[in-house]
Amino acid sequence: MVLEGLSSSLRDTLRKIANAPYIDQALIKEVVRDIQRALIQADVNVKLVVQLTREIERRSLTEKPPEGMNNREHVIKIVHDELVKILGAPKDVRLKSQRIMLVGLYGQGKTTTAGKLSKFYSKRGLKVGLVAADVHRPAAIDQLQQIAAQVSVPIHLDRKERDAAKIAKSGVEALRDRDIVIVDTSGRHALEDDLIKEMARVAKAIAPDEIILVIDAAVGQQAGPQAKAFHEAVGVTGVIITKMDGTAKGGGALSAVQETKAPVMFIGTGEHLEELERFDPSRFISRLLGMGDIQALLEKAEELGKEKDLEETAKKMLSGRFTLKDMYDQMEALAKMGPLSKVFEMLPAQFTGRMSSQDIETTQQRLRQFRVIMDSMTEEELENPSVIKSSRVHRIAKGAGVEPRDVKMLLKQYNTSRKAIKGMTSNRKMRRALMKQFEGMDMGGE
Repeated sequence: MVLEGLSSSLRDTLRKIANAPYIDQALIKEVVRDIQRALIQADVNVKLVVQLTREIERRSLTEKPPEGMNNREHVIKIVHDELVKILGAPKDVRLKSQRIMLVGLYGQGKTTTAGKLSKFYSKRGLKVGLVAADVHRPAAIDQLQQIAAQVSVPIHLDRKERDAAKIAKSGVEALRDRDIVIVDTSGRHALEDDLIKEMARVAKAIAPDEIILVIDAAVGQQAGPQAKAFHEAVGVTGVIITKMDGTAKGGGALSAVQETKAPVMFIGTGEHLEELERFDPSRFISRLLGMGDIQALLEKAEELGKEKDLEETAKKMLSGRFTLKDMYDQMEALAKMGPLSKVFEMLPAQFTGRMSSQDIETTQQRLRQFRVIMDSMTEEELENPSVIKSSRVHRIAKGAGVEPRDVKMLLKQYNTSRKAIKGMTSNRKMRRALMKQFEGMDMGGE
């Protein structure tokens, strides 16, 4: 999980507020100390932490809750809102034709990010092309070529040309039929004069709509000066912070970049090409605090599922019919959404309880095993699980390479899910409300 240590500490703090018999000055001071400790451990600038927590304390002790909200809920909202403030306003990600130029130092993840952006825009129906304009590192061209093949997008490269601006210009012209053209540029170990001049020549040659700086989250608070220097050199329009899943310094990088007024557009949340997320401060903080991000979950589901399939599945469940085949389809859809830990981040904490990383991993392994077991069943057994008796249990277990108790565990889980759905749909009033809500849903993409 992104910033797992910070998230755990902040969730414990909110739990302390939610469980308090009443809100008083002593509790607020204790909460403020907890938040200070958590943010400093996440490498957020001490001065910024002090400013933030003073404002939380002031508002919590002087503001009256709005109508319909109690004191505990109001303090939790203040914590959320003040944390969002230090991350700034969200940067709009345009889903239309544009030229994107990536800049950054060596080892920050520019080339991989070019592939991730290609995947992001391709999944939204845009035609993408890549340009390999890193003339100083031959391995970068090879890497980008491999990534282009993985995401099935065309690439323009010229191994003989040593002028990055010429390559970028010819690449943009060669890929003029593409909606999105992403130009990967050279890096250096530091922002040297020759790098600034080269970036300026490339920018002049292609007139990019976006100049995006790529920064590794591990640089922490140094991301601020780095972003400022690049911004002054070439006019950065946005930032992508990579490897947010692998460092405790991500909080420092995020908050430091925002101080430069160069907005964070995306964050990298893993090594795979689909692990790139739009950065929205409010939704990001909601997930850190255990409030979930249902909107992101719905967007992910719509991205992966066809409208007709989603509609049929929903209607079937609301009719009260639920088979092992339906359960299999749900598990398959869940698997496509990525690691279970990242799906759970999008759900409010009350739905997932206090599951540890180990609990989540065990659950994911069990779901994989359940799918293997169902692969060993016949069509009749999937559609009508009541026919699965002792002899069939042993045959299915043997075919799946598991023990009979594992098959029985799956059937127990299925029956629990079926009863829960049946209980929900047997309530006519609830069923009518759900059907009405479903029929009015906009299932379209962006």
